[in-house]
Amino acid sequence: MSANILYTDLSAYYDLLCADVDYYAQSHGVRRLNQLFGNGGKFHLDLACGTGPHVRHFLDFGFTSSGLDLNQPMLDLAQQRCPEATFSLQDMNSFNVSAPQDLITCFLYSLHYSGNINNLNTCLQQVHHALAPNGVFCFNAVDKNKIDNHSAVTHTATHQNSQLTFTSNWYYSGAGDTQALQLRIEKNSSLHHEMWRDEHPMVAFDFKELEDLLTPYFHVYAFEHDYQKILPLDEDSGNGIFVCVKR
Repeated sequence: MSANILYTDLSAYYDLLCADVDYYAQSHGVRRLNQLFGNGGKFHLDLACGTGPHVRHFLDFGFTSSGLDLNQPMLDLAQQRCPEATFSLQDMNSFNVSAPQDLITCFLYSLHYSGNINNLNTCLQQVHHALAPNGVFCFNAVDKNKIDNHSAVTHTATHQNSQLTFTSNWYYSGAGDTQALQLRIEKNSSLHHEMWRDEHPMVAFDFKELEDLLTPYFHVYAFEHDYQKILPLDEDSGNGIFVCVKR
């Protein structure tokens, strides 16, 4: 089963899958970074926006916010959540905007969905082209060489008299530019047990490789993965937030 098919089938569960995500803290943290590094403009685009929770917060912050995603059922839910926003079915590796953007975001490690290094570089070119002068691109990422293949994150949620258990983990073989996000979803009720498994192919890079890709297009600032604080990225850290100002 492909990643897109699984997410289409489970689009109604997506917010439950991400129930432990503090969307407000992430959005507010990026807004603070944008206040420090950005051009003061209010046009915002969220790549791989899913059901739109980050877009909702940026709208509430006073931005003219929009989103794009490859999954139409997700976008339908996003439009319900954010009726005043514009959403489009587009690939972040080849998207178009109707006006220059002051801030482009890509949360939840979704930049890794670029798939391979060539696609990632194309995505960065697209972002650079879409940004207004001194616009900001902000995203989070993981370093392939710091991934612990045995570490997983699990949380549970209740939905319509069923208990859902979500487990996800990164996996990197140790070579090449591909890693995986492995996902398992279990649904238990008094009458039924269902389980979905998937492995999402993701582009793999270390942070030096990432900065080398970014530098031709952006001034790059790397921070610890903490949306509550603004801390420089430790050289031993494998989880970072990147603020990229258009050159």
